Amino acid sequence: MADLWTLIADQLSDRVSGPMKFRIVLQPIMATFLAIRSGLKDAKSGARPYFWSLLFTPGHRIEIMKDGWKSVGRLFLLAVALDLLYQVIVESAVRPRAAIFVAFVLAIVPYLLLRGTTTRIARRLMHRPADSANVETTGSEPRRGDADRA
Repeated sequence: MADLWTLIADQLSDRVSGPMKFRIVLQPIMATFLAIRSGLKDAKSGARPYFWSLLFTPGHRIEIMKDGWKSVGRLFLLAVALDLLYQVIVESAVRPRAAIFVAFVLAIVPYLLLRGTTTRIARRLMHRPADSANVETTGSEPRRGDADRA
């Protein structure tokens, strides 16, 4: 088991410093954008936060997973394809499990963490009570035309 974690650490560190390192930054940014977009949609529709629903709503997991896959599936497949391309260029080998793992870390994990967080933040901001100064007038403010009479 320790050898597996050492291999994973070596593989990920090679991907950060090697060619095509732009994807290490670009894919989580794209996943963040997709998560924010879906999280705002969830907040507007009144849906529960995504990851929370996925864990604690057993009757609807398939629908919830389909909704998430519809959002981030293409990004995941792009991440797998780019990692396989990286492997062919740098390592002259193809390791599909490693590509799937890297794609999961770069695309799915940020999406899972940020979609529900975005939903919670957006819901709090949408249901924030109105500022009392904007709602009520105190009567001490000058009326229109009072300055002209003085």
